Amino acid sequence: MSEIKVEKAKTLKEKPDFSKLGFGKYFTDHMFTAQFNEKDGWHDLKITPFGYIPIHPASTVLHYGAEIFEGMKAYKTVDGYQMFRPFENLARMNNSAERLCLPAIPEDMWINALTELINLDYDWIPDLTGTSLYIRPFMFGNDETLGVHAVHNATFVIILSPVGNYYAEGLNPVKISIENHDVRAVRGGTGYAKCGGNYAASLRAGKRAEEKGISQVLWLDGVERKYIEEVGSMNVMFKINGEIVTPELTGSVLPGITRKSCIELLKEKGYKVSERLISVEELGKAAESGALEEAWGTGTAAVVSPIGHLYYEGKDYVVSGNKIGKLTQELYDELTGIQWGRLPDKHGWCYKVKI
Repeated sequence: MSEIKVEKAKTLKEKPDFSKLGFGKYFTDHMFTAQFNEKDGWHDLKITPFGYIPIHPASTVLHYGAEIFEGMKAYKTVDGYQMFRPFENLARMNNSAERLCLPAIPEDMWINALTELINLDYDWIPDLTGTSLYIRPFMFGNDETLGVHAVHNATFVIILSPVGNYYAEGLNPVKISIENHDVRAVRGGTGYAKCGGNYAASLRAGKRAEEKGISQVLWLDGVERKYIEEVGSMNVMFKINGEIVTPELTGSVLPGITRKSCIELLKEKGYKVSERLISVEELGKAAESGALEEAWGTGTAAVVSPIGHLYYEGKDYVVSGNKIGKLTQELYDELTGIQWGRLPDKHGWCYKVKI
């Protein structure tokens, strides 16, 4: 692998108030970039001052959406920082790359780029409760020609952003609307890949929900329009009569890393966890009868987010009394405890870096 060339910023930015970060509003002093072509492979690896990326007007990404990304976090520790399951993110990113005909990222390039960039911008990692350094790796095709074909040239970038809670509600229950008009993804499509097109397809329904004071939409499958899939920015889980039910990975659902971690923790706690199809009808009946005890979303940005209201076809189903459930709270506390280093990492999930 080529050595990473480093150009430090001559003037550093003034850091924001870490108690008022919001999500994705501020960016650190530097970023990582690398170029790919079929002759040279990955090359021109460098860390430079954060800035704009020059792009050709005919670039593949602008016309055909050849783009993928990941979401990760780094957490400050007493002697450095740690990233949560970064190699899971790499595996998923390479899976997304294969689907969109983009090049795979080598493991050594991945971890070296992450650590060198975060080391340089270490002072940007916030240490207040509920905060972290959000890591956004992304890749796009940049062939400078019009024509639909597999990508021959690509750019890989990593940017960093200190963040607080993803939702303004924090850990308070959010309102979710079950979408029965628009479709996010179908089996055989790109639903399992983390690519921009999936999120662009969700924006119209999300806007309609937001106008009604609802945080997110919950998607149904794109064929029968009856099976629960995922929330716009999270996977979803339900506690029904003591059993944990989460939509199975059918190819149109993103294989979430927080989802996977929750399943492992839940099984260790002795819960029955079923990854299966669950219909909106079954969910509605469970909510009406009181069998739906808790519901929550899982994702890197929010970690675990309790669901207090489910809206569907004019009905408002209140979940867990619109309060965070006991199990939801346990999962949040355990996951964030591991991520922050407050609890032992028995699974070896965290990649620790000393500064």
